[in-house]
Parts: sequence; C-alpha cells; structure tokens
Amino acid sequence: MTAQDQIAETNKANDVVLYMKGTKEMPQCGFSSRVAGVLNFMGVEFKDVNVLADEEIRQGIKDFSDWPTIPQLYVKGEFVGGCDIITEMTLSGELDTLFEQNGVAYSKEAADKIREANA
Repeated sequence: MTAQDQIAETNKANDVVLYMKGTKEMPQCGFSSRVAGVLNFMGVEFKDVNVLADEEIRQGIKDFSDWPTIPQLYVKGEFVGGCDIITEMTLSGELDTLFEQNGVAYSKEAADKIREANA
C-alpha cells in the first residue's frame, strides 16, 4: 500500500484526522500542539497520525493535500487547513459550523470559552 493509499484509507475510516508532529497526548511542535489542544479542549474525537514516525506519510500528506506544512486537519475526508486556518476558524466560529454540518460531536461551550479567552 502506498502512502497515498494509506492516507486515503485513514481519512475514509475516521471522521476527523489530524496529521501532526507527535501525538495528541504528546505533540512535538507548537503548531501541532495548538491544533491538537483546540480539538482536545472542544472534546472532538479525532485520529492523530504522527508524521515523524513515517517519512513516507510525512511527505505523502504534503503531496496528498498540495499543502506544504504540518499539521493538517481533515474532516470527513476533506482537507480543512493547517494551524493558522484552524485557529482563525475556531475564533470566527467557522469550525463549529463545519463540525455541525458534518455531524462531528464537539463542545459548543468549550468553543465559546476559547473565543472568550481570545476576544
């Protein structure tokens, strides 16, 4: 199975996938930590894929999305964005809308707390 096939299968099998450096319990870069932290705080169930554990996946995800940086968030198989985009979407409420439209469970109260803390 190629890296592209593996990525496609992972995205198909999980509603929310975060390709990151490290794991959701132990992120290994600040950008990955920020996105995983937002998802964890909002109570979103997500699959974490540690790109540092597999060089083919690390390069493969960049080719798959045509996006040069990691982390990368996928919801229902669709590429959403990296750290800056996820941060903006969280603060604007767009991430809430995306989760709602795709039937992804999350804590609206936690999302509101993030926005209040960053107002």
